[in-house]
Amino acid sequence: MTVGEVLAGARLKSALPEGLAEATVAGLDYDSRRIGKGCLFFAFPGQRVDGRAFAGQALAKGALAVVSESPPPQGFEGTWLAVEHGRQALALAARDFYQRPDQRIALTGITGTNGKTTTAYLVDSILRAAGKTTALVSTIEYRLAGEIRAAANTTPESLDALRLLAELNQRGGTHATMEVSSHGLALARVYGLQFHTAVFSNLTRDHLDFHGSMAEYFAAKRRLFEGAGAPPPRVAAINHDDPYGRRIPAAPQTEVLWYGLEQGAAVRARNVAAGFEGVRMDVEIGGQRFPVSSPLPGRMNVYNILAACCAAWSFGIAPETIAAGVAACAAVPGRFEKVEEGQPFLVVVDYAHTDAALRNAIAVARGLKPKRVITLFGCGGDRDRAKRPLMGEAAGELSDFAVLTSDNPRSEDPLDIINDALVGLRRHDVEHAVEPDREKAIRRAIAEARAGDIVIIAGKGHETYQVLKDRTIAFDDREVARRVLRQFGYGGKSGV
Repeated sequence: MTVGEVLAGARLKSALPEGLAEATVAGLDYDSRRIGKGCLFFAFPGQRVDGRAFAGQALAKGALAVVSESPPPQGFEGTWLAVEHGRQALALAARDFYQRPDQRIALTGITGTNGKTTTAYLVDSILRAAGKTTALVSTIEYRLAGEIRAAANTTPESLDALRLLAELNQRGGTHATMEVSSHGLALARVYGLQFHTAVFSNLTRDHLDFHGSMAEYFAAKRRLFEGAGAPPPRVAAINHDDPYGRRIPAAPQTEVLWYGLEQGAAVRARNVAAGFEGVRMDVEIGGQRFPVSSPLPGRMNVYNILAACCAAWSFGIAPETIAAGVAACAAVPGRFEKVEEGQPFLVVVDYAHTDAALRNAIAVARGLKPKRVITLFGCGGDRDRAKRPLMGEAAGELSDFAVLTSDNPRSEDPLDIINDALVGLRRHDVEHAVEPDREKAIRRAIAEARAGDIVIIAGKGHETYQVLKDRTIAFDDREVARRVLRQFGYGGKSGV
């Protein structure tokens, strides 16, 4: 493709220089380390660095031009193409360069505060049960036609997403499921993508360090349903039980599948039985009712299963195949994941890192009728400080014993973070311990446990690292818990 063709929708601030429009584009990138001869380099501010600082390096490696919404750095002598919005320009250019793979791939986008990852795994499992060759883009990992790749972001940059869709198309794939974060929507990572189905799970306080307010957070989520640079989705599956869900402004041409447990939802769960062994229920959708059984534990997964059923229904998948796909999704890493070493109590690791998610995790534990619930939690540094006392309050109100520790403190002093959370924890007269060292805290929580108890290790879930002020270290809650259990003398293959 030529430069003129690739940048046809990029909203240039001025005409292309003479001769450049007909030049052949070899590739696109926003990372100067991957630039080669004949590429276009897109320079925009990142979280840590400004891409303009690498414009000269990209030019030296053979870039045709630099595309940016910002002015060129002083002394830059190459071709600088000014656009109205750098990330939107990249998204539109990448979509054209890869010949619009989203028009050949049925794309499901899932957004909301909690439940995105589990719902994405469920949707992908159903699609594979239906014989589809799929891609999955999630917080935990990316999957492409069965190949597992590391996840850089919950929602990748538009260029990376379109590359993945193009590769899926080349491999004969037909469906892709993507977690769509509020950051991804606000930063135009899915700008211009045509979604077949959009799913909304729920909205609770999170990421206000980035968005500034719940109104702005919700506004970012809404873009998936309004059509961010593309037509609105053909189908929207929206949680009717969530107050923010009922405020989603679905477009007139979008078919809405309202799901939930409360009156008013068109897609309902009936005869629900939820426990640690999983969920059994009947699903009512489109005038049909069919049984579904899932090994995923807890009532919170009822909503995730309903959302996945809606997405599958939007693709015309038969009820018996939906049920088979739900049953085949045995576990989601770091989501109420059991750690078993033969101990007479349950240990679970969960990604809960907001007060609402922590309440949900503890509610699942309570539903299993344990003798006591022991909750270990921490709060992330360089993030919304106001949610810290809320998390402390959730743990204090609902737990029998709480252990407050570090999560990913990043640049902050862990003790400062802990003190913020203690404000909420001490609003309830619950026995608790404070241990900034996360491994020692896990040991403290497990040491407290007795037969019939449940220990929840919350916050980091699937993560295999901990971000400290001066370095990132290897740290996996699941592996640490296994090691501690073995040190206490356990070591069998199954627990209670």
